[in-house]
Amino acid sequence: MEPRTSVIEKRLKNIHRIIAVASGKGGVGKSMVASHLALHLAKQGHRVGILDLDLYGPSCHIILGVKHQFPTEEKGIIPPVIHGISFMSIVYFTEEKPSPFRGIDISNIILELLAITQWGHLDFLIIDMPPGIGDETLDVIRYMKNSEFLVVTTPSKVALGAVRKLLSILIELKKPLLGVVENMTMSDSAFIEQEVQRLQVKYLGKIHFDHTLEESIGNPDLLLKTQVMKDLGRALTTIQL
Repeated sequence: MEPRTSVIEKRLKNIHRIIAVASGKGGVGKSMVASHLALHLAKQGHRVGILDLDLYGPSCHIILGVKHQFPTEEKGIIPPVIHGISFMSIVYFTEEKPSPFRGIDISNIILELLAITQWGHLDFLIIDMPPGIGDETLDVIRYMKNSEFLVVTTPSKVALGAVRKLLSILIELKKPLLGVVENMTMSDSAFIEQEVQRLQVKYLGKIHFDHTLEESIGNPDLLLKTQVMKDLGRALTTIQL
């Protein structure tokens, strides 16, 4: 039996809700949605943490402008609080170097991060999930049993193909699904909405492509004013957060 499992349960016991932002595919803006969601909830006065579990391409620290803030050690790792968000990322351990992890290494890294991180009391912990539906996703499902999933897609049929597989797995495992948000849309097409509803999953709405978003990256004050934030806020009104 994995001894760290009981430690993880203790680390997570004072977190009210865990929301895993997933996609089944890279390049759909999952990290952007996760970062905006954390900022949105913190702005509402909630105690929020974000965990960047994208082992191959962590980017939440870039989006949120995390530069010189680091965790401290005290019977584990205490995340720094940045813009009202407790922040933890694999980047603290890889130092921006390439990370060609394989097999059991992936599970060990995720287990170790979950076991050593002291979150304290949080209303929400947002997890920026790695792309795909491999070991990382299965480990989160296994070790963070109370996690709810917010799934991100783009209007692309290719992206939807991967998302459909992820949704099928989550449905089969009876995991709580908050719904699907359509990111970076540039049209009024109802294709994604119809396909999601065919799976009997809640369609949360569109986040329109924002040509000015790049200028806001690294500046949370500007991120709070983006079209992404406005559209995400509207999407979240359809679920209870």
